[in-house]
Amino acid sequence: MGSVRGGLTAALLLPAPAWAQVCEELRPGWDGTPVSAWSEALLLFTSPAALILLAGSLLAVRTKSQWGTLAACVGWSALVSVYAFLDGGRTEAMAQGCIGSPVIFIATAAALCVAMILYIGVPARKEDGA
Repeated sequence: MGSVRGGLTAALLLPAPAWAQVCEELRPGWDGTPVSAWSEALLLFTSPAALILLAGSLLAVRTKSQWGTLAACVGWSALVSVYAFLDGGRTEAMAQGCIGSPVIFIATAAALCVAMILYIGVPARKEDGA
């Protein structure tokens, strides 16, 4: 009787049906091929939030706006935080292969923010001297 109960418990704890649900919810059209980190970065950069932030970043750099750069960097930080800290089933989906690692997206967004800050930074003042 103990082995039947243990086998039933093990069968109930298997995550296979839950994993199938996660991939169906997060990537409904997934064809079964594993998603690479590069593909995931492309998908994340073409999301509406990232496209808006890309446009805002371009506008801030074009106008050399320090406040616009700050707003864009805060926006990128918020978006990256969503992918880095809020799971929402992403761990199970990555284990199944329907979602790739967001590492390249996060690194590229960070590099973009650093580049904007360096480009927009306040130039050094020249001393009025003899």
